[in-house]
Order: sequence, then C-alpha cells, then structure tokens
Amino acid sequence: MDINSTLQALRDPFGVPFFPWVFQLLMVLTFALHILFVNLVVGGIAVAVYEHFKGGDFNRRLSKALAQVSTINLSVAIVLGVAPLLFVQVIYDPFWYVSNTLSAWWAMIFLLVVALGFLATYVFYLKRKKNPQGYGLFGGLALVFVLCAGIIISALSVQALVPGQWLEWYTANGGLVTTGTSLYRFELGRFTHFMVPAFINIGIFMMLYAWYFRPRSDFDGAYLDWVGRSGARMAKIAAMIQVVVGFWWLLTVPADLHFMKNPFLWVGAALGLLLLVGLMKAENEPDRYAIPMALLSFVAILGMGTAREALRMTYLGVFEYSIYDYPVNVDWGSTALFFGTFVMGLVVIAYPMIVAFKLGRGTLTES
Repeated sequence: MDINSTLQALRDPFGVPFFPWVFQLLMVLTFALHILFVNLVVGGIAVAVYEHFKGGDFNRRLSKALAQVSTINLSVAIVLGVAPLLFVQVIYDPFWYVSNTLSAWWAMIFLLVVALGFLATYVFYLKRKKNPQGYGLFGGLALVFVLCAGIIISALSVQALVPGQWLEWYTANGGLVTTGTSLYRFELGRFTHFMVPAFINIGIFMMLYAWYFRPRSDFDGAYLDWVGRSGARMAKIAAMIQVVVGFWWLLTVPADLHFMKNPFLWVGAALGLLLLVGLMKAENEPDRYAIPMALLSFVAILGMGTAREALRMTYLGVFEYSIYDYPVNVDWGSTALFFGTFVMGLVVIAYPMIVAFKLGRGTLTES
C-alpha cells in the first residue's frame, strides 16, 4: 500500500475554504485554551475530593469552592474542545477519520464518559451536604470519568500519527477488522505530560482565588493566606515533576524524527522553566504573583501546543504529508461571517464579564 497516495486520496476533494495556516494557528490557540480548562477540571476535582475527605474548616470550604467552579470549567472545556477538533478535521481529516474508524466504539464511549463525568461533578457539588461521605465518592467518580475521556482522546490522537501501522491494525489476525472495539496505541508519557500541569494550573487558580477575594470583608484573611500559599506550593512541586515527565515523553519520541533539534520544542521548554522559576518566587507572595503566573502559564501552554503541532508535522512529514499542500478554494463569505461573529461575540460578552468580576469581588460601585 502506497501510504502517501492513500492519504492524498482520503483528503476532501473540494479542498479547504481558506488558507491552511490560518486553521493551524486557530487550532493551536483553541487547543491551548481547551487544555487549560481541562487542567482546571482535573486538578480542581482532584483537589476538591482530597480536601473534602481530609476534613477541617478550611479544607471543606476550599473543596466546596473548587467543586462548584469545576462544573463551570468542565462546561467551558467541552465547548472549547469543539473548536480544535473541528480544525483538526479540516486540515488533518484523513488521519482523524481513520483513527476514529479503527476505534469507533471508543469514540462513542468518549461522549458517554464525558456526560457521566459532568453529571457526577454536579452530584458531588450539590448533594454532598446530605451525605458527605457517600456523595463525596461522586467526586472520585467524576475524576475517573474525566481521566477515561482523556485517555481515549489521547489514544485516538496518537493512532492518527502512525499511518504506517493502520494496515496492520485493519488486518489483524489475518482478517479484516471492522468492529471498532480496540484502542491500538496509547503513550503514557504523552498523557502524563498533559495531566501533570493540572496541578500547576489549579495551584495558580488557588493563588488567583486568594487574590480575587482579598478585598471582601466576609472572607477570612487566614483562610485566603492558606489557600494562596497551598496553591503556590502545589504548583511549584507539580512544575518540578513536569520537567521530569517532559524528558520522559521526549525519550519515547522516535529518534529518527530528530525532534530534539526542533526550535519549537526548546522554546516551549524554556517557557516551562521560566514558569517554574516564577512559581518558586511566588510561594511567599502568592497574591502578588497570581496574575503574572496565570499569564505565564497560558503562554507556556501555548508554547507546548505549538511544539505539539510541530511534532505532529514531523510525524506526518515522514509520509510526505503537509497541510500546506492542501487544495485551497477560498470562500470569503463564510470566512468573513466566521471572524465577524467571533469578534462580535467577544464584544457582547465583555460587559457582563466585567460586571460579574466586580460583583463577585465586591468592588462594583454606582456611577
């Protein structure tokens, strides 16, 4: 089988409606936003469950706050996850289509476990007052469901990178395999590299929590100090672990790809190390460093997402596949409509977001 010819044949014959590099940039940006909120969901639920069962006034109060915000973060993560997935389907359609066909049942199970995780998160937040121990277990279930969803989508993504193995998977045991019941490839190092930052970002979120509620007189200063310092400490330790996990993942990347020489990799690594240095300084003054660390964390995630895209292009370059060779049939109307509604949406939600921010912080005054 000529893999390159097969990949070209699987492309949409109508091409793409705009320049591929635009879709690529939007895909990296929206993926960074999506994975940030996924991190907040995983880290938020994990810390909420831990603090819930640990007990204590401060612990239970933080657990309740994180459980509540996790329901919101999960909603945002799901919505933001649609965008990069659509962009992948536009410029990497042969790979995503085959991967999902090979593991069709798992692609559908992914939707189920996301829904179950969403429901379990709400039960954990809303019902645990009636039976703290019993309903607290729903937090653990929510975490399991979310992690299962992550494992499935990670496996599907990895399977899409290795078209050289597709024929082997389709013809396993000497016959044509069309059941779609198997996951064929999963890389623990890659998955862990995406999950450890959950504790970096939820730690930074706790720093932001302490900074945000500081002006309110109904919040105990000692409680906010505890939350801020605990978050900074957790983020720092997780960042140290992430350095080790990052090298572990790199060692699993095939040496013949020469990815260690890719400049995007080292830019992303440098941003991660810069974040680690910042978190070391933030532990003593979490309020002061909350916003800078939040911004730097997002930039680091963006750098990681860019390096991830560079690695995907390196994997697929072996098969002489490039998104920049995709036929382009520019549709100016749909493109203008897309960007117009996007900008208008930002304008429309800006004012209520500002009002909500000031109301929650207790700083809104009459003009």
